[in-house]
Amino acid sequence: MRHRGKIEAVIDNAGRAQAMVQQEGSLAAFFWRYEPDAIPPGEAQTASISDASIAISKELKKRGWKFVGPTTVYAFMQAMGLINDHAEGCCMRDRVEQARNNFIRPQPR
Repeated sequence: MRHRGKIEAVIDNAGRAQAMVQQEGSLAAFFWRYEPDAIPPGEAQTASISDASIAISKELKKRGWKFVGPTTVYAFMQAMGLINDHAEGCCMRDRVEQARNNFIRPQPR
């Protein structure tokens, strides 16, 4: 990464993440309260943002985070399993859904 603003944002966001852990109990507790309802299979893998990613992005920006737009947040939501937008018939859809069902959601403070 060569963009100085992004490098500075990573450092600044790390400090804000530490503060969020103190406030919320964990980062997971903050993010999982935005868990959306299940995505209909027909809409799977067609979106790059969602209502939840927009809401999270706005809240993070309000808390001073940088470079956390809705598309970036949506990708993060996919990576952490907050949403399962694998297409119907995808070999990973059922595995992800099973992992989501077994996951114990963190409780906010």
